[in-house]
Amino acid sequence: MSQKIRVGIAGYGNLGRGTELAIAKTPDMELVGVFTRRDPAGVSLVNKNVPVYKLDDIAQFQDKIDVLVLCGGSKSDLPEQGPALSALFNTVDSFDTHAKIPEYFEAVNNSAELAGKTSLIAIGWDPGLFSINRLLGEAILPEGATYTFWGKGLSQGHSDAIRRLPGVKAGVQYTIPVDEAMEKVRSGTMPVLSTREKHKRDCYVVLAEGASASEVEQSIVTMPDYFADYDTTVTFITEEELKRDHAAMPHGGFVIRSGKTGTGTNQVMEYSLALDSNPEFTSSVLVAYARAAYKLNQMGQTGAKTAFDVPPGLLSPKSAADLRKELL
Repeated sequence: MSQKIRVGIAGYGNLGRGTELAIAKTPDMELVGVFTRRDPAGVSLVNKNVPVYKLDDIAQFQDKIDVLVLCGGSKSDLPEQGPALSALFNTVDSFDTHAKIPEYFEAVNNSAELAGKTSLIAIGWDPGLFSINRLLGEAILPEGATYTFWGKGLSQGHSDAIRRLPGVKAGVQYTIPVDEAMEKVRSGTMPVLSTREKHKRDCYVVLAEGASASEVEQSIVTMPDYFADYDTTVTFITEEELKRDHAAMPHGGFVIRSGKTGTGTNQVMEYSLALDSNPEFTSSVLVAYARAAYKLNQMGQTGAKTAFDVPPGLLSPKSAADLRKELL
């Protein structure tokens, strides 16, 4: 590709910063600018040569951006920004509220199709890469069961739930897959596993001054929807220990399909990720799919798409001939 793909970033938190770093590693792309709801003067990028603009002014850049990477959150940002911005740009986002993906898809699809744009939604590792591997497992081993394990990884939502509790000054929570459960799955026996049997939760908490450790611990382990259904461990640490040992954002997980072929032959498919930085990896996935969004639009394929709809070859900057020669 002789001409570089011109990319914009909407939103500059952990995901936006990761996207900036990922674009810097892709010679076939260039970052046109970052768009933010904050005061642009107060946003400091890694590359000081990249301009920062107000998100309200983004419509002025329709002829300057080939693909816009949406880096807002799934709870309140993307439900509004996805449909609105897909009417102006080819887009890619990491919407990850699994239960609401169908309705979000329809909203973005209506907007993008009308505008002749291509929007890839729910792109990342779950949903995204894990989704593809769940599909492959079901298609290849129709007789079987699919298991998804998350972790070890820092959960933003559960960490926020801890920090909202009275008596908690700060804290983080890690989701950890249970080794015994994973070994049962890998054995090919297709076990039925409860929520508690699949994952456990480790919490590291800084107490507020004067707070009761026992009361805080009980508040955590009995919290419905977050911890009550899991074996949960609470460890109290200092603020210094939290900053020193828990500032990173690791994550990962496993998708395992256990099934049978022929007259009862056991087969197990497994895909795993071990990530030192969840947002940086997710950003790297978004950038690869931004390339695909641009190519799909050039091919006349408009509307909303998911990871299921993107041929893998479009993710690569290499030609189809080079891919056949080098990777098959």
